[in-house]
Parts: sequence; structure tokens; C-alpha cells
Amino acid sequence: MASIYKDIPIDAPADQVWDALRDFGAVHTRLAPGFVTDSKLDGDARIVTFANGSVARETLVDCNDSRRRLVYAIKSERLTQHSASAQVFAEGDGRCRMVWITDVLPNEIASYIDAQMDLGAAAMQKALAQSAKAKSAA
Repeated sequence: MASIYKDIPIDAPADQVWDALRDFGAVHTRLAPGFVTDSKLDGDARIVTFANGSVARETLVDCNDSRRRLVYAIKSERLTQHSASAQVFAEGDGRCRMVWITDVLPNEIASYIDAQMDLGAAAMQKALAQSAKAKSAA
């Protein structure tokens, strides 16, 4: 099984980043706009449309406020296994980092998932830093 690990520095306070991450249905507006273009809640899942046109059904597994950790899973014809977690850690000085880990099978799809996670991480860094600037200016 491929395990993909992203350690993402973010110029925003951990509480603000966690608030956006835990808002499971608003990934397209609050967390990764541009990378995710739409998200619709369907029970304990969200149907996510990505900028490249792909669509995924992501099922919420856990949302832990005390640990600032969210876990979701995807089932599809292409993926025999996909589970991911994202956790937010305070770094001080109004900054934080998000650790995003995805375990996926088949291994052959790992390079695609890795590249998509890089795009997602960049979108999150940009959106969350802009949101933090706007809140501090208000």
C-alpha cells in the first residue's frame, strides 16, 4: 500500500484552519477553492468535484475537535483502498501546519494521488492564509 505524507505550513492560526477543515461540506469554498470546485453533502459523505473534472464520494470517518483531526475514506472502481487523515498543529506566531496522510491502493495510482495532493496543499495554503489576513484586518 502506498502511503503519501504531506506536511503543509500555513500562515494562519490553527483554530481558523481547523474550523475550515472540519466544515466537511464547504471544502470547495473554505479549504481548497480552485482545487475543489463543488461539494455536496449526502448523509455522512460529501460528493466532491475537482478542478480536473474528477468526482469522488468521500465518507466522513471521524472528526475529532480536541485533536483537530479529520478522517475520510473513498470507495470507487479505481481505488481498492483510500483512507486519508488531516490534522492541524499550532506552530505559534499565528501559524500552523497541517499533516495530510493518504493510504491508497493500487500502488500504481499513488503518483497521481501525490500530485493531486500537492495541488490541494497549495490551494489550502493560499485560501487559508488569505482568510486569516482578512480576519485580522477586520
